[in-house]
Amino acid sequence: MSNIEIGLNLVFVGHAEKSFREGIELAARFGYKYVEPCVATGYDLLALGGYYHMLSMLDDPLEVKEQLDALELKPSAVSAHCTLMRPEVAVPYLTQAIRYASDIGAPVVTTDEGIKPEWMSDEEAFNIMRYTVRQVMKTAARYGVAVGLEPHQQYTVRRDTFLRLLELSDSPYWMVNWDTGNYYLGGNDDPYEMLETVADRVCHMHAKDISNHQSDAERGNVTGTPVGCACGEGIIDWPRVIDIVRRAAGENLPKND
Repeated sequence: MSNIEIGLNLVFVGHAEKSFREGIELAARFGYKYVEPCVATGYDLLALGGYYHMLSMLDDPLEVKEQLDALELKPSAVSAHCTLMRPEVAVPYLTQAIRYASDIGAPVVTTDEGIKPEWMSDEEAFNIMRYTVRQVMKTAARYGVAVGLEPHQQYTVRRDTFLRLLELSDSPYWMVNWDTGNYYLGGNDDPYEMLETVADRVCHMHAKDISNHQSDAERGNVTGTPVGCACGEGIIDWPRVIDIVRRAAGENLPKND
């Protein structure tokens, strides 16, 4: 497990109405060495007012890197969730996020497929997502930044459609950001068997536990959750997860030339 490290997503200060700066200062104080910032293409007025942690990609990424360096923090990934079924949104957003990630030293951009419009068929959705993913992979390869697909919506919490999404591109930079809680809550398939299936493509992970109460109330009815409970206090079998990830570690990150 020498190359498996533990970090903190800045969502952890979302409900506390803290700024990005306050969030990374807390992460450093707690002893973390890695954080996952969240980025937007425009400006969030709450973030500008210091009430939210979202970063605008219109601002200088090197300033963010300076803030992280000063606290001896590194970015494990950049969170850039969007709908892959809207290429007019997803392509510029994800390609900009890849460049931003490269500038601050993050090896991964995380995303999911987004919510499918009601008028769109599954076949139409996958054809559009194929275009989006292949366009984005050109930028990912140029910058050496992986894009990790996260279980979070209608297709990524089902084994058949998750694997179909991964087949949209044969790029080594089209990878998986595994979310233990989201896939469990999807309720369609065994989460550990699915993790085994995609383990060699996992480049990043959201370690999220789910309480018994949340499991009883939501499993099979939702495709994700912003928060769970403390790891080890819920239903996720962490020794099994860690064993799967440990066996795949060291073989799953694309090498930069």
